[in-house]
Amino acid sequence: MAIRTRTFILILVVATVACQSVNNMNQPGQQVENKSLSHSIQRATYTSPPATSTSTPVPATPTQIPPTPTTPWTATPTAVNGDADLQQSVFKALWGAIQQDYLYTDYNGLDWDQIFLDYSALIQGGLSDPAFYQSMGELVERLADDHSVFLTPMEARDEDAEYSGENDFVGIGILTSFVPERSRITIIVVFPNSPADLAGIQPHDSILAVDGVPIVGEEGVRRSLLRGPEGSSLELTLQTPGEEPRQVTVTRQRVTGPVPIISKELTTLRGKSIGYILLPTFSDQTVGDQFKLVLENFLTNDRVEGLVIDNRQNPGGADTVTRSILGHFIKGNVGYFVDRTVHKRAFNVLGADIHGSYNLPLVVLVGPNTASFGEIFTGILKDSRRAFIIGEPTEGNIELLWRYDFQDGSRAWIARETFRSLQNPDQDWELTGIIPDQIVPSSWDEYTVDTDPAIKAALDYFDQNE
Repeated sequence: MAIRTRTFILILVVATVACQSVNNMNQPGQQVENKSLSHSIQRATYTSPPATSTSTPVPATPTQIPPTPTTPWTATPTAVNGDADLQQSVFKALWGAIQQDYLYTDYNGLDWDQIFLDYSALIQGGLSDPAFYQSMGELVERLADDHSVFLTPMEARDEDAEYSGENDFVGIGILTSFVPERSRITIIVVFPNSPADLAGIQPHDSILAVDGVPIVGEEGVRRSLLRGPEGSSLELTLQTPGEEPRQVTVTRQRVTGPVPIISKELTTLRGKSIGYILLPTFSDQTVGDQFKLVLENFLTNDRVEGLVIDNRQNPGGADTVTRSILGHFIKGNVGYFVDRTVHKRAFNVLGADIHGSYNLPLVVLVGPNTASFGEIFTGILKDSRRAFIIGEPTEGNIELLWRYDFQDGSRAWIARETFRSLQNPDQDWELTGIIPDQIVPSSWDEYTVDTDPAIKAALDYFDQNE
């Protein structure tokens, strides 16, 4: 296990998504307006759930916004306390799930029995529901694995909507990532027909300020600046790579629909036609179908001679989405999920060749923001020699999360398994990350598709490998 500054959610075997609480607004990661999009999902059935929890094994994926270990939290007295019996029940189920299933049997140095006594006494002393949920979040964060997270009932409902592709929020319609070194957020994708789309805002653009207030302050990203009532306006200070900052006025509207993938047809210096697909997440179950449609379009009548899959902003998501996309290029057992008892569970991929996609030359782009199933997806294609990997090393977030749903509607994603490649079972991607075949640094907010050095290197690769 490695502690890192940027993490992402990765894969689950049969479960849903592991995601980070939206309360951690000061952490780097992808956000749909004010909603977190850092999940990895795999559906699974857990036959012996602890206490009152209903657990669903889910392949954990590195989250885009990592939980940050905190110092012990002290509740502030409030006039209205929650249902202490219900709180104790949820806490015991959460504690029991971690005690029984957590990947690291030393609980990363925590005295897990003392943890039970401390938090049980805290709840007995009286907590409001918000204070209780904050304390449960802090409890899971203290595991310090950068993957496991606790979600309030509202966050769990939002997560379900995101996974199903049913995003529904008031905003301008963008998926963003925090760039701390340049005090900005950069746009990964723009929702079709959203206010941002209609205003001409593009992927790779950066937001520097909202209504004259810097989007990044000492406390981190001020995401609240993007929020507001439907019909209200905001003035964005935007910067397109290679251009001077400009002002754009946008009106907030209701935005619905799945997270879109981006595709484009590129041409190499030697005139080869190459398809380009950006995968922003595996957490939206519609992404697999979107990818299939784009691939069919590219390969009908042999329109393209190769494919670039841009995974540099993919924090992971569901194993079902990962399998469906992998199945267009490879099939069979590709590795194993391993738990604390060293029990192995095979990760099998069913084949789904599309117009010769099994023989289509591939380049996959990766970087520090590639995590979870995004990393596993890339590593599998690399180890099987099915794709050439270009970019920067990933940070290593391949723990698998299992989902536990509690009786009050809250949820936890707990690191239960890790992944081992079939070809290199002794290699621990959690420690090493995925190392590209060709190192090409690039920053999303400093280049466009047409100027990106990693994409240029990919096009050169196709020219050099006839």
